[in-house]
Amino acid sequence: MANQQSTPRPVEFPPPSRAWLLVSLLTIAYVVSFVDRYILSLLIDPIKADLGLSDTQIGFLLGPAFGIFYATIGLPLGYLADHARRTWIVAAGVTIWSLATAASGLARNFAQMFVARLSVGVGEAALSPCAMSLIADSFPEERRGKPIAIYSSALSLGAALAALLGAAVLTWTNNTENTVLPLIGELTPWRIAFFVAGLPGLFLAVLFFLMREPARITSAAGRPHLHLGHMLRHVARHGLTYGCFVTIFCYMTIVAYSQGWLAVMFNRTYGWPVEVFALYDGLLLIVIGPLSVMFAGWLSDYYTERGARDAPMRIAILGLFLSVPPAVIGPLLGNDIAAFFVVSASTIGGAFISAVGVTALLKIVPSGIRAQTIALYYMAISLAGLFLGPSLVGLLNDMIFGVAGVRYSIAAIPLIFGLPVMILAPMTLKLYRRALDDPRFRD
Repeated sequence: MANQQSTPRPVEFPPPSRAWLLVSLLTIAYVVSFVDRYILSLLIDPIKADLGLSDTQIGFLLGPAFGIFYATIGLPLGYLADHARRTWIVAAGVTIWSLATAASGLARNFAQMFVARLSVGVGEAALSPCAMSLIADSFPEERRGKPIAIYSSALSLGAALAALLGAAVLTWTNNTENTVLPLIGELTPWRIAFFVAGLPGLFLAVLFFLMREPARITSAAGRPHLHLGHMLRHVARHGLTYGCFVTIFCYMTIVAYSQGWLAVMFNRTYGWPVEVFALYDGLLLIVIGPLSVMFAGWLSDYYTERGARDAPMRIAILGLFLSVPPAVIGPLLGNDIAAFFVVSASTIGGAFISAVGVTALLKIVPSGIRAQTIALYYMAISLAGLFLGPSLVGLLNDMIFGVAGVRYSIAAIPLIFGLPVMILAPMTLKLYRRALDDPRFRD
């Protein structure tokens, strides 16, 4: 019998109901992860008082302690996501970060809290490379903007829920005594907050362990997934394009993580109780954050369907220009209400940027190295955000502006990192368009 040339199998995406269920659970997991990540920023002063820490040490806990493994272990996990069952990887990650968050409430010194935060980062590193790979295999390219935007909206939604949870816990702190738990002993309210934030994630881990994941979608030529060396060589070969591309998203994470000091800033500068700031911030974020991200995702799909292939990058640049001015000006205002709303306005631009980053990246990355490249992307923006954002604010507080000058530290961050990226934006867009138009870029 003569050999017949095999033809590529048609792409079969899962039914919409199953695809959107997966997106919903991934989004919930991202929300939970961000609550576990963010809760520390609302408990800075009681943790400082109990453990005897400086602002610099708090900055290290907010940033590098979490980021050491969160940013770096994602790369091998991205490779694993290209070869192993992704829902099981997510289940393992949720389990690790949930237990580590609860363990943060048991820390008795800086070293123990550092290790707990480091472990939270290990668990959370597993989520996004797997999530973006799963979403990409669940929706055709022209329909990925909305599900990716929904997933990305968990950044602001998670921050909002963490703020509201923190407000509730801090309000309770002022009206209750310490709590005694069996086998653990007496715990202050800030320690209980970590248990409340961490333990519910274990139920979510079970759901991911039982979930069916979509079939992997390869390129039209059926090229298999490639190893880490292929990805690194591809990125190095197009280093200028990827380097300019990532600057916008590094700016976003640097500013976002530096604003973990906002609750302390409003307390030290304007006299707002931390629980009051957390309540107002949570209520505002829960509205404008997801709406901004969803609008950006819709806008990306709208213009992409009408032939604007560079729409995600254009939206990211728009977000950059919307974010920088209010992020710089807001903390410097003399009126507390004006400062609150101007600083909050900067989150709209940040939400635009976060909503379209992976959508833009997926348009130029070869399918065989998709999850690995996404992991490298998250590693770059996470290293920048976590190591530069909160740490620099703490260092500027202790070395230049003083504890009471935290407003100047926070305002300096978007100015230092945002202005150069704005100047570079035209070149970034030009290089991105060139990558879209060159089929060899995706070889």
